[in-house]
Amino acid sequence: MHSKSTYVLVPGAGGEAWGWHLVVPLLRSAGHEVIAPDLPASDDSAGLGAYTDIVADAIGSRSKVVIVAASMGAYPATMVCERTDVASLVLVAPMIPAPGETPGEWWTATGQVDAERDLAIREGRNPDAPFDPVTMFLHDLPPEVLEDALAHGGPTQSSRPFADRWPLAAWPDVPTRVIAGLRDRLFPFEFLRSLSLRRLDIEPERLDSGHLVALARPRELVELLLNGNEGRVPRRRPG
Repeated sequence: MHSKSTYVLVPGAGGEAWGWHLVVPLLRSAGHEVIAPDLPASDDSAGLGAYTDIVADAIGSRSKVVIVAASMGAYPATMVCERTDVASLVLVAPMIPAPGETPGEWWTATGQVDAERDLAIREGRNPDAPFDPVTMFLHDLPPEVLEDALAHGGPTQSSRPFADRWPLAAWPDVPTRVIAGLRDRLFPFEFLRSLSLRRLDIEPERLDSGHLVALARPRELVELLLNGNEGRVPRRRPG
């Protein structure tokens, strides 16, 4: 039996807690408290600071929380670590920031653009085809989850937070884990593994999943959260 923890689930771009809706009941049925805030992704006045405020306010006075952040959610999640008592940080298919880097700069600075294109070519997809969310994000969802996702509709994401620089001078002094999807088409596995090793000196844990891990493999993700390694504080400064 696991001791009770508080899990704080931070969404990625689009800011919808709905992306965690299959994970939340699994963690709660295992006896844990779960907080899954929505972020103001459609608000053109809300930057990374506003996202961080919302997560910090949702945590309140709780201590030793476990923050699990998806994709772009790594930015506010790491910033929250400077303001609250965090036991560990778990990044799922994450954008791993570097000091002074904006989310908008991240794509070219990390090599993501070339990695995404190269994977499309290797898989026989047209790298210049118009963006298709099913091809990029929903390709590995179980049929019933795909149906729900299509009915739910795509979220709106303002470009506003992509202009804000990551304000931390170094990685938070918090044990950190990285979980990567072997079938991620946005952040191809070898790209994300290289980035995680380069910026954090952390070997990612692997799941047979695309980018939306919490929708594609919720049970496997929860199993990793509950029974995976404890993480460690990165020895390197991101850069």
